[in-house]
Amino acid sequence: MHRALLVEQGEPRVTDLVLYDVDLRRLTAIRHVLEQQATLEGDREPLNVSVTTDLKEALAGADFVFSAIRVGGLEGRVVDEQVALDQGVLGQETVGAGGISYGLRTVPVAIEVARRIAELAPDAWTINFTNPAGMVTEAMAAHLGDRVIGICDSPVGLTRRVARLLGLDPATAWFDYAGLNHLGWLRGVYVEGHDHLPRLMANAEALGSFEEGKLFGAEWLQTLGSVPNEYLYYYYYSHEAIRAGRAAALTRGAFLLRQQQDFYAQTERDAGSALAAWRRTRAEREATYMADTREIAGAGDRDSDDMESGGYEQVALSIMRAIARDERTVLILNVRNRAALSVVDEDAVVEVPCVVDANGPHQVVINQLPAHAAGLVASVKAVERAAIEAAVEGSRRAALKALALHPLVGSVTVAQRMLDQYVQQFPQLSYLRG
Repeated sequence: MHRALLVEQGEPRVTDLVLYDVDLRRLTAIRHVLEQQATLEGDREPLNVSVTTDLKEALAGADFVFSAIRVGGLEGRVVDEQVALDQGVLGQETVGAGGISYGLRTVPVAIEVARRIAELAPDAWTINFTNPAGMVTEAMAAHLGDRVIGICDSPVGLTRRVARLLGLDPATAWFDYAGLNHLGWLRGVYVEGHDHLPRLMANAEALGSFEEGKLFGAEWLQTLGSVPNEYLYYYYYSHEAIRAGRAAALTRGAFLLRQQQDFYAQTERDAGSALAAWRRTRAEREATYMADTREIAGAGDRDSDDMESGGYEQVALSIMRAIARDERTVLILNVRNRAALSVVDEDAVVEVPCVVDANGPHQVVINQLPAHAAGLVASVKAVERAAIEAAVEGSRRAALKALALHPLVGSVTVAQRMLDQYVQQFPQLSYLRG
């Protein structure tokens, strides 16, 4: 994101960037990365970068707030995954039991951050990167209203891949995409009123040639008549995903924890290598993304085009341009539903196309979801709501409901065992004891 801000053209532009973290060690390492990045962009006007462990200082005078927090650290993700896998269910950090545990730890902190933003920077726009993005954005929206926007790079990658296959310019196409974060479907690709997706659906060879086609198989995409977000693999192929998770030498969280520890250790040993170490770490992270599911699906390695920069940072930058400069654009975002999807209420945060301008995002009323998708969206939204209730009310019963009712858990007994384990492992969940 820092590099994107450095090379950004036009006015107004960002002049000051404040990094906030509770861990000074991490702040110091990332500051080294940014300083070295700015040096490489020597012909660009540098940003004024400062660091602080004081949230009040970080928020004072902010126009935009990027919220990316991990309560419990990557160590917590490892626990989320392993507790679930030990019970024979999926532990992925945004899908299923692992995502609920992560949300139960994160929502109270996200709400406190939202309250501080409302108090100290009431006119700021908050861009939420924190997972589970839909749940966290909805919790923050109770205090920030429409001035909090959740973003994800999965729809960006999906629409870009499909447009490329169809020989279309993504910038000129309208993508009919809808659902929740990590639970959405691409149902149409329109240029000048003509839907080009049926052309792709009719070509089994082309369907099997890109990331989602390799994951799901051409026959399943043709059966659905749409292209699901890659995270729906965990729903459509849950047994295979669990088997892959249990067979892996390391869970994804354990792999990333080791990788992150190596990065910070390298930066402490040699601050001058911070940028190079960060680039290696990021490249390895991107190359191994969803590696377990790709392996069991026989999808092979990620396409180099999928690892190009242009995900989260470009979505965030596009939002900032649209709001600060009134440069109207269309983006797929996590926002309050209003009247976009009939299957959930108006305050539910959904992932849908939005027209963004100086007044923020405006949800577009779209074609409604087919029954199979609507049922899954309604079910998962009820789970998210129960998790938020648990975090806000301190309700163990609501936390149990969230776990037990998730489509990928399927057992009250298993949910009770996992909840007991999560509460025992995480001091942040002490509010659910007793």
